[in-house]
Amino acid sequence: MSIKIFYWIEPRKNLIVPNHGEPESSSPTIMEPKNLSFQKPSVNAFTTSYNEQIRPLLDAVGRLRQHEVIQEEIKLLPIVFVGGRSVGKSSVIESLVGIKLPGGNDIRTRVPLIVRLQDDPSLPTPRLHLEYKDKKIESSEADITEAIEIATAEIAGPGSGISDTPVTVVVRNNGLPDLTLVDLPGLAAVPVHGQPANIHEQISGIITKYLKPAESIIVNVLPAGVSFPTCESICFSKQADRTGERTLAVVTKVDMSPEGLLEKVTADKVNIGLGYVCVRNRIRSETFEEARASEAELFESHRLLSRIDKSMAGIPVLAQRLMNIQAQRIAKCIPNIVRKINEKLSSHLSELDGMPQNLVSVADTTSAFRQIISRAKETLKKLLIRGEFEDYPNENQMHCTARLFKMLNEYAEDLSADIPSSKAGFLAEEIAILEEYRDIAMPNFLPRTAFLTLLQMKVKGVSGLPHDFVTKVWSYMENVILRILDDATENYPPLQARTKRAAHNLVEKMRRKSHQFVKEFIEMEMTTDYTCNPNYMKTLAELMNGQKAFMEVIHNLSKPPKICIKSVGDVDVSHLRGKHEGLIGPAFDIKMRLISYWKCVVLRLVDVLALHVKYAVKNLVDHELESEVLNVVVEGPRNEIQKMLEEPPSTAAKRARLKKSVQLLKESKEIVGNIIDKINAISLLE
Repeated sequence: MSIKIFYWIEPRKNLIVPNHGEPESSSPTIMEPKNLSFQKPSVNAFTTSYNEQIRPLLDAVGRLRQHEVIQEEIKLLPIVFVGGRSVGKSSVIESLVGIKLPGGNDIRTRVPLIVRLQDDPSLPTPRLHLEYKDKKIESSEADITEAIEIATAEIAGPGSGISDTPVTVVVRNNGLPDLTLVDLPGLAAVPVHGQPANIHEQISGIITKYLKPAESIIVNVLPAGVSFPTCESICFSKQADRTGERTLAVVTKVDMSPEGLLEKVTADKVNIGLGYVCVRNRIRSETFEEARASEAELFESHRLLSRIDKSMAGIPVLAQRLMNIQAQRIAKCIPNIVRKINEKLSSHLSELDGMPQNLVSVADTTSAFRQIISRAKETLKKLLIRGEFEDYPNENQMHCTARLFKMLNEYAEDLSADIPSSKAGFLAEEIAILEEYRDIAMPNFLPRTAFLTLLQMKVKGVSGLPHDFVTKVWSYMENVILRILDDATENYPPLQARTKRAAHNLVEKMRRKSHQFVKEFIEMEMTTDYTCNPNYMKTLAELMNGQKAFMEVIHNLSKPPKICIKSVGDVDVSHLRGKHEGLIGPAFDIKMRLISYWKCVVLRLVDVLALHVKYAVKNLVDHELESEVLNVVVEGPRNEIQKMLEEPPSTAAKRARLKKSVQLLKESKEIVGNIIDKINAISLLE
């Protein structure tokens, strides 16, 4: 006998064969003739509730996902049916979705049967296929039952054994609810039909596996004629869902055992969190529409069942209840979606406001160009002159006044305040120069040319340090100016290239000026010896006070040949004893004058270069920068600056993308508002 699944279709005629050995109200077996014609009845209860409540919500969420507003999936909960053997699990699923499942007079479900409904607007008629053991078997409405039986036999064997390997029936059609329902093997304490002795443990393992995930909705199917607390399926659902918050109880075969049912479902001794729904099992000779009509009549007119609250009776109520649970699942996602929409909208609007103006006219271009230069100049003033670096708080290299101060200190340390000494011995240089400048003249006369010669030698020896300093300063300045101009023109690559060239040209010009200034300043120091610094005479007087003691050591051979001279330190004078008659005194005088005057020279070399750098930087920012950029940028045709400020394709694309995104986000806020309204409407219906 071939059992076929009806998917929202009914045969015009069914041949009913009595189902001996089962309770009177159990569904009889259908024997279907080949090549029956089918007609599509009205939509079943589950689909009606889904299309009215969940479909609009998912369509709206789908639009948000298409708009790339949200990335997270809003997954509908799998609905897992659990219960004892022959309690009517498969019949309930049939009634909900309009699909006839395999049936017989023995064990109906031997493997987990997953019914996956999928909406596919492109399909004019249903498409069905099976998935199991990495296989995908195409099927049809007429052959799907036989295909399930073949798959079950391949997985669990031809007898009555069971397996935890599922068979998935995928049904795709336009308007289907995107739902997953799981029909599990029924619990049985005693093996039948050659089942293994540990059949109960096997079934228990399968049930635990599917009930345990927190995202599963548990539908505990209970026959009306039993004591609910004694049902083993209740123990399994309580173990998986201790609070009962995701467990719904469906009471079947109510027409067989109506006595005391009202008290059972209202007392709720087993703490079913989602409540009870009582249903009438469909007799196999009935169409789905006929079954629902009979069910409605039963709960309306039966002397006991009519007392059950209408919110707890019937397949349509069960479908509604499951839909409400799904809607609540979506509702939990809504606050997070709203937050993400608002965050993205705010971010995109800020980013759009921060983009450069789209220039379309010569006036716009000229104004934008002047704004770019003004912003760059203002930033340089803050960094180089005022020492404000809040725009670059974590980039030490952009804290310019501090970096310049550090470079000046290092330069001053290299340019020691102590006069460079000769390795030839104390006063050796001075005596050599005096010997060369001897002339027929008055005795003890100190020749000024000797002092200038020694001064020139000392200044020339350190002349490279100021040149190195200005080279280092302008190399640093070049990096800073390039960074600022790059930041100011980042949206206009052609203009960026020109401003870079202008920056290189300008810094090179300023570098040459500084080197020329240093050169002239060094020449001035070598040309004359002048200072009005009062410290010079004070220092010289202190140093000359030691001349008497020094000369005594020279002439008194009984004294040690070493003496400590202020600003010089310990010196050995043995090489001067008995030599250079008449030159030691003038040489000491010149040495002390050089030491005193050198301090003034070093101070000028530091102070004057500090003033020069500050002035040059200020002049660069206030005058030279804008002039040089203008010279470089407008050196071409008159309309070239407009071309350089044209929006690059990447910026234009970004602007368009942001505008589109802002529009979509605004639409999305409206979509979410509609979703919230629908959820609130659903809540009012509960």
